[in-house]
Amino acid sequence: MRKDDNLRLIVLNNCKAFGKEVSRNINLLRNNEEEYIIQHCLSRFSNGEGKAKIEESVRDKDIYIISDVGNYSETYVMHGLEHHISPDEHFQDIKRVISTICGYALKINLIMPLLYQSRQHKRRGRESLDCAIALQELEQLGVDNIITFDAHDPNVSNAIPKLPFENIYPTHTIVDALVEQEKSNIANLLVVSPDMGAMDRARYYADMLGTDVGAFYKRRDLSKVVNGKNPIKEHVYMGADVKGKNILVVDDMIASGVSMIEVAQELKKRGANNVYLAATFALLTEGTSGFVKAYEKGLFNKLYSTNLSYVPDSIKNEEWYVDVDCSMQLAQIINALNNKESLKELFDVKKQILDKIERFKIK
Repeated sequence: MRKDDNLRLIVLNNCKAFGKEVSRNINLLRNNEEEYIIQHCLSRFSNGEGKAKIEESVRDKDIYIISDVGNYSETYVMHGLEHHISPDEHFQDIKRVISTICGYALKINLIMPLLYQSRQHKRRGRESLDCAIALQELEQLGVDNIITFDAHDPNVSNAIPKLPFENIYPTHTIVDALVEQEKSNIANLLVVSPDMGAMDRARYYADMLGTDVGAFYKRRDLSKVVNGKNPIKEHVYMGADVKGKNILVVDDMIASGVSMIEVAQELKKRGANNVYLAATFALLTEGTSGFVKAYEKGLFNKLYSTNLSYVPDSIKNEEWYVDVDCSMQLAQIINALNNKESLKELFDVKKQILDKIERFKIK
């Protein structure tokens, strides 16, 4: 039986398991057995067109829609053929769900851990401006708050200046997992950014760990274009000497992973000891063969990434991959927002991390 609690979750099919963990953790935080997840149906006609239906009333409820637009494992049958759902289609399903509840819900909060079209956040020449347009669409549909994790460029929120845009970093969750698992190797640690664009993130990790920071500059051949990009000619390192140090390389997402592996190789050439890779999203769009070979060559020790977006079990089971669970972090965020509490205390954990590191050093 549900009580008077006005919190409700709509967990889309693309993140069912993660959503259930979030709901379970909210129960732990509130010491109750409330059923927060609202049942819904996302169906498809045989030609691929879709529709959404909510199975119960949302009137005057504080709704949190959770969707993983990066889940490429979801499929449907179109004209008799199996079709994998793309990010574009996941986003369309989000809009369908919003259209079923707008005007009835007290508040609509959309949680997209992987921000839709986040890499297309600015326009060069005659390019499309997808992320900004998507955010404006959500605003027009009646969304009251957007929550995402480690946006590729948080400044894209300027497209919706009147709408709350919560860009959450899972840094302390990843750092906590790293410290717990690598307790014997966290001394003499140096944080390195794989490129200049990720420097702010690297500094944030370094501040959390109380350590120094370095960065690579990717010198590209601007006279050539290969697969839509200027090929990298050289990785130029700037920062503290990496020789004999344990290195943590951090980024927001790993797409093909080629650049991250090249950085690990450059660090080893410069005499780095253990090399750990960390990214909020491990897309691994080119598969894992490159990481398997790099691991076998000893170029890196572990890859830490979150369960905020889909990663198949075949990758999670690799000995070099560490799956960092962020369901409690998201549950804490939802709980705080629903109770109209500040989020500041949830992220003010630097002292706790440093104290834990110090305890391991003493041991």
